[in-house]
Amino acid sequence: MTSLLNQSTLSALIWSVADLLRGDYKQSDYGQVILPMTVLRRLDCVLEATKAAVLAEHEERIRQGINPEPFLLRQARQSFYNTSPLTMARLMGDPDHIRPNLLSYIQSFSAAVRDVFERFEFHSQIERLAKANLLYQVVEKFVGFDLHPDSISHYQMGLVFEELIRKFAELSNETAGEHFTPREVIRLMVNLLFIEDDAMLSRPGVVRTLYDPTAGTGGMLSFAGEYLAEHNPQARLTVFGQELNPESYAICKADMLIKGQDVAHIAFGNTLSDDGHPHQRFDYMLSNPPFGVEWKKVEKEVRKEHESQGYNGRFGPGLPRVSDGSMLFLLHLIAKMRPVADGGSRFGIVLNGSPLFTGGAGSGESEIRRHVLENDLLEAIIALPTDMFYNTGISTYIWIVSNRKPGQRRGKVQLIDASNLWQKMRKSLGSKRKELSDDHIDQITRLFGAFTEAEQDGKPISRIFNNHDFGYRTITVERPERDAAGQLVLGSKGRQKGKPVPDAKLRDTENVPLSEEVERYFQREVLPHAPDAWIDHDKTKIGYEIPFNRHFYVFQPPRSLEAIDADLKEVVGRIQAMLMEIL
Repeated sequence: MTSLLNQSTLSALIWSVADLLRGDYKQSDYGQVILPMTVLRRLDCVLEATKAAVLAEHEERIRQGINPEPFLLRQARQSFYNTSPLTMARLMGDPDHIRPNLLSYIQSFSAAVRDVFERFEFHSQIERLAKANLLYQVVEKFVGFDLHPDSISHYQMGLVFEELIRKFAELSNETAGEHFTPREVIRLMVNLLFIEDDAMLSRPGVVRTLYDPTAGTGGMLSFAGEYLAEHNPQARLTVFGQELNPESYAICKADMLIKGQDVAHIAFGNTLSDDGHPHQRFDYMLSNPPFGVEWKKVEKEVRKEHESQGYNGRFGPGLPRVSDGSMLFLLHLIAKMRPVADGGSRFGIVLNGSPLFTGGAGSGESEIRRHVLENDLLEAIIALPTDMFYNTGISTYIWIVSNRKPGQRRGKVQLIDASNLWQKMRKSLGSKRKELSDDHIDQITRLFGAFTEAEQDGKPISRIFNNHDFGYRTITVERPERDAAGQLVLGSKGRQKGKPVPDAKLRDTENVPLSEEVERYFQREVLPHAPDAWIDHDKTKIGYEIPFNRHFYVFQPPRSLEAIDADLKEVVGRIQAMLMEIL
């Protein structure tokens, strides 16, 4: 049996099983065998030490006619068990009956584990492997991998799963980034989430809840639990999640089982249309929802909740355009916050650039931003470097949202530009070419914790704004219609009688910052150019946008004309010399 502590080596070794499948399986189907077999071997190794005690307990309780489950869980010292006398190693002793014995072994797990293999649809893969005369060889290969937690930690095992999923996703042209988030990004988010609560979390016996509505393989939940255990061994974190992809859900659930978490807290299904934790509120939340993915499939259910429940539901403030559902997850998390009277909540969510500015005043996106800022929920936004995620190179941002802001943050928003804090990876993984070093993570965490404006290399890196700095009024500027002789056309009835009729072709809009009086702006910016203009106040709308890059733009003065002239003369001289050589 191979004892391995390096997850890169281990994932490469597990990946070598693909050599057996080549020819009988398409490359894009390798994962349907390798992922569930890896989970099965991990569970097999975890239960190995208590196997004999569990079997003896099972026999005794059945003889007594007592429900054995609570006793078996105690003997297994896990939140799952297996009542079969078989192990994966023992399966090797009967090659002729490998198929029925393996099916029987899986069926002997407790219900939560059986559900994991049902999500993988593993039974059909066992049949397929058996027909191809590959089942024994594949099982034998996995028996050679030591996946016991003493040999490979939960953290390393999580990285192994992520590495395997990434490879399978690339082979089948799926987006690997939908399944998991780079670990250094999770570490940064967890730091930002807990930094202001160090004193509270260090109290002995404290119990806190953490939720991820797009849990993937459970990386965020796992890392947050490890962070808290490391910083405060007395604190207990109870994790909750929901995941739509069956394979990711199965891995997440298996991981939680091994860590002793209650797997009933991990729901399967679409968070937006079918909330798996409808009445729960949480202390902390983390999410990396899919970027720029349309929500047409769940549009009917989401619109129904928006229209029938309003602010009593999750989507009261507004709905974004159907082409990008990421702001729906932002609203979902806000709805999951504990009331302030019960201690409140803080969450971190990774979003692309469009939620910062897409949509004008009155649009769904703007109304969502308005709800967040007018309710003083936004603590900070951190711009990450490009090329940080496996499936996209676009700019991404971490939003930190809380309904229990510390005193100095109330009414304020901190913007941190960390887009230049990165190091090149030794080897690219999909679209991911850059990573945050430990020093980068510490620097960003310190900037957030200090809550002050800061510069680096003469450029701003942290800036602080008032909430209303991001708000504006969109005013409608009207100008009168004129007849062929240039005379004003006046209204003939109703409220418009005797007043100039507005000319729709000359109608324009202006965005006036909330911090400025509309009339003063109008007199300064509009009337000098259009003395006959007026404002139609009935059409005024309030909007919010966060033009992140504009706030960190540093003006670079153009070069002097003399310097440009000198360069041109030098280039012309070189061209003339080259022409002379040719001639």
